[in-house]
Amino acid sequence: MDIVSTATRLADEVLFPAALATDAADTLPVELLDALANAGLYGLSGPASSGGLGADFPMVCTVVEALASGCLTTTFVWVQHIGAVLAAAASENEAIAEWVAPLCRGERRAGLALGGALPGPPLLRGVEKEGGWIFTGTSPFVSGWRRIDVIHTAARSDDGRLVWAFVDARESDTLSVQRLDLVALNATATVRADFVRHPVPATRVTSALPYGEGPPPPELLRIHASMPLGVASRCCRLLGPTPLEEELTRIRDELDRLDPATIQATRGAAGELALRASAALAVFTGSRSLLLSDHAQRLAREALFSMVYALRPGSREALFAQLGAAQRA
Repeated sequence: MDIVSTATRLADEVLFPAALATDAADTLPVELLDALANAGLYGLSGPASSGGLGADFPMVCTVVEALASGCLTTTFVWVQHIGAVLAAAASENEAIAEWVAPLCRGERRAGLALGGALPGPPLLRGVEKEGGWIFTGTSPFVSGWRRIDVIHTAARSDDGRLVWAFVDARESDTLSVQRLDLVALNATATVRADFVRHPVPATRVTSALPYGEGPPPPELLRIHASMPLGVASRCCRLLGPTPLEEELTRIRDELDRLDPATIQATRGAAGELALRASAALAVFTGSRSLLLSDHAQRLAREALFSMVYALRPGSREALFAQLGAAQRA
């Protein structure tokens, strides 16, 4: 199986033709996620022994970019699942082993709740008790509601551990959600999740390790950058040959170096390029770009989303400079 060719075909023949309808939908059509599952892409990062594709990191980045060029809404919901597969496959909790194959097949689909992993005081706390944990607090952004089965959730304990666990993605007396209205990717059905003494069995815990703050790993920023690269790539294809294509290649190559000294700025550059490429497409398209039936306006909003999503301080500072808004001393 040529994984990249499969992802590119799905982006061009399935995701992109449906992207305007997806953008206007209340919730992402499940058939689009089913198409990714049927192609094996829910197991992109999973081990072959569990039915996964065993893709290496560069291939994962290439596939994310290819799918994002078709529809960022679909890609954003799906990409949350990748880390859950890796976490389940690497878990030392024997009870988690049975999760890996269903996750790889897309029979169980995972979202992401980062409340306890975000820098600063924890938004979501975990208290260990006999047989498991109690989670209390908030995770401000959880995407894919009603399209995911579980949330790979991060909570922080008072003794400094970061606890990751699979939490069922359904409301209860101890878990409630509030739908958020987004200017782009609204069909991701992104919610704020509030936990009130929510019980988490020990059998659902993928890891509990010491928490530490520091610069984000280059690999994380590289995955994040794949999404604006995908948006910029689609804009370039719709525009035809322009110098933007050379910039796209240059930024991609620099990101692939995974250089800690430059990757935050280059992540910012990827977002700025997507915004500029989408603006160029709007100008090229003219007044039709103001219509909700035209891809130019959708890509402009997706570019904005991909530029600011999960933006870290180093990337933010670089973006200010790139946009001519660097703060004066």
